[in-house]
Amino acid sequence: MKLAPLGDRVVLKQLEAEETTKSGIVLPGQSKEKPQQAEVIAVGPGGVVDGKEVKMEVKVGDQVIYSKYAGTEVKLDEDEYIVVRQSDILAIVQK
Repeated sequence: MKLAPLGDRVVLKQLEAEETTKSGIVLPGQSKEKPQQAEVIAVGPGGVVDGKEVKMEVKVGDQVIYSKYAGTEVKLDEDEYIVVRQSDILAIVQK
């Protein structure tokens, strides 16, 4: 099954939070708060949303930072995704 977002919606897959202490101990991602960093999995077509022209500025594969309480969590085939509006994405992580 595949998610196809509508309008200015974007499907994100949250990146796992793993942290290594100075002594080399790896802390699993579930022991701390989830980061607001995710990878873009699918992008809606944009177009006219709420009477305004919306141009999609993110693309599949981008790593982004999104607003903490944004979006709707969806579980599909054992994977968890977050569907957000493009306006809830705060930044694209550039390497």
